[in-house]
Amino acid sequence: MRVEAQIEVSAPPELIWEAITDPSRMLDFMSGVTRWEVAGEKERGLGARYRMLMRVGSAEIGSLVEVVECDALRDLAWTSITGIDQRGRWRLRPMRGSGRGRSPRTRVEFRLAYGVAGAGFFGWLSERIAAPQVRGHLRRSLHQLKREVEHEQLRIDAATRRKARGRSRPRSRAS
Repeated sequence: MRVEAQIEVSAPPELIWEAITDPSRMLDFMSGVTRWEVAGEKERGLGARYRMLMRVGSAEIGSLVEVVECDALRDLAWTSITGIDQRGRWRLRPMRGSGRGRSPRTRVEFRLAYGVAGAGFFGWLSERIAAPQVRGHLRRSLHQLKREVEHEQLRIDAATRRKARGRSRPRSRAS
């Protein structure tokens, strides 16, 4: 079963990339995910491994996953090594018309393909039953990521404005 969701975020790809590649931040915005732990020597990037669990109904299902594609600021993909068969992908694409004096915007896509291997009809049925809940987790994850990253972008913009105002004010001399 494959589910996906996408959203437009008012922030540059760099801020979003920092959030989605930092394992310590995953539980801050990933809906339904109850565990995302580093399970190897690498913490980030190609070859990094994570133990992840997601709540679906009353069950926590998951896998040991490994990052198999890491194209900085564009694509991050993983596949399962053990556990539930799954493949996930984050795609970041700067949007036209952003930059050049406008707030940077990025289209963020989150895809998840999963399957219950060797379970026949009941596996197929359980995949279909879980799909709406998994799709909801993806959508909520994107909205929570958007809120977190846009808030961070607002803080950066405010700090930049304060710094610029501080430079533009004439300094008074003490007598």
